[in-house]
Amino acid sequence: MENKLWKVLGTTFGVAVTLGGTIGTGILRKPGPIAASLHDPGLIIGLWILVAIYALLGVSCLLELSLSIPKAGSWYVYAERAFGRYIGFLVGLTSWLGTVTALGFGSYTFSEYLIIVFPVLSPYLVYCAIGILALLWFFHQLGVVMAGKSQEWLSGIKALALLLFIAICFLYGGGGVFNEQAKAPAGLPLATGIMTALLSIFYAFDGWHTASYFTEENKDPVKSMPKSMFIGVIVVAVIYLLINVGILYSLPLETLSSSKLAAADAMKALFGADMGRWITVFLMLSILGILNTQVMFAPRVIYSMSRDGLFFKQAEKVNAAGSPTTATHLTVFSACIFLLAGKEINERLSDIATFFFVASYLAGFASLLKLRVSEPDLKRPYLVWGYPVLPWILVIISTLFLIGTLVTNLGSVVYVVGFILVSFFIFKFGGLSSPKNKA
Repeated sequence: MENKLWKVLGTTFGVAVTLGGTIGTGILRKPGPIAASLHDPGLIIGLWILVAIYALLGVSCLLELSLSIPKAGSWYVYAERAFGRYIGFLVGLTSWLGTVTALGFGSYTFSEYLIIVFPVLSPYLVYCAIGILALLWFFHQLGVVMAGKSQEWLSGIKALALLLFIAICFLYGGGGVFNEQAKAPAGLPLATGIMTALLSIFYAFDGWHTASYFTEENKDPVKSMPKSMFIGVIVVAVIYLLINVGILYSLPLETLSSSKLAAADAMKALFGADMGRWITVFLMLSILGILNTQVMFAPRVIYSMSRDGLFFKQAEKVNAAGSPTTATHLTVFSACIFLLAGKEINERLSDIATFFFVASYLAGFASLLKLRVSEPDLKRPYLVWGYPVLPWILVIISTLFLIGTLVTNLGSVVYVVGFILVSFFIFKFGGLSSPKNKA
């Protein structure tokens, strides 16, 4: 097994990593701004259902790709196979850097909540953020088995906490927005509100694909991957819908519309201000689950790129416990550098990363269509539903989301273009264009 990823992961891990990589603070923060834009609870719930359907359909596409090309790295692997080395390099690099940015920003947010619980740590916020990343780095050096089990436990605890929150809302809520019979705005405000809400919900569902980063390490991917990915996304969707209904049932529209953290405000409305500390602890747990997932899957991208000659050769090293150790060093170290660069830079990088995350989806769905033509004889243990209609629908939807991302954040366009130009220069003159014999 030396210098190879271990095939030790199964269905339970796949479900856990989907929950861990998807459910974060977004679902607890977004209901307020969405309610402010749309008012109507039926419309709000309907949009969450639509994006859940998108994620489920995306799973069907991703399963065909991941089971026909069972390698670590997800979107990078499919883009490189379908469109060549530069597109693969661009998708892989942006996927990795985007996750590194999210790691830095997420650990900073974790520290902000930690300071609420322990105010004495306030002068050491950045160092606390680096400290949590260092702890996760150390833990992941212990191997893929330990990391996998930790993800299962963190996701299980998170799911139970969310279900408890949902039960409390239904038991003690008084009707909230549902009692007000609020109507959605009309005309342009409605169209703008729907687009803004869809983007927010889309980002809350980001992570539905996380299990595909670990296909190479799955003991029996053909058997377990379809179960784990569909179950994972369905569980996430059900939890999201119930949380929305619970919050709408607990808060009046006026309170919800001005809420920056709807879940905490719901608990405060039902039980008083002292509940805020408990919500803060849960938020920390939720963020920790996502950070743990990111420290685990991001190194798989550059590990796979290194194996193909598109990243530093050292990044393909796997330690004796089955972890891509050098790739993990680089991932956590880079996140710490971004942290030290300051919150403002991290926020700007996060805006740019959002564009590339959506672009990765688009590249993935387009890869499926391309590979069906260029490699018709490729062994495909799983076939996407409704080919070619479904992949084309998802390409169109992803393109619209991509445009929406740019329109709502025009200031990032110049940075996106600049990054693409720099990446092409590195690829062209960095000796990366020549293929390497693949493992």
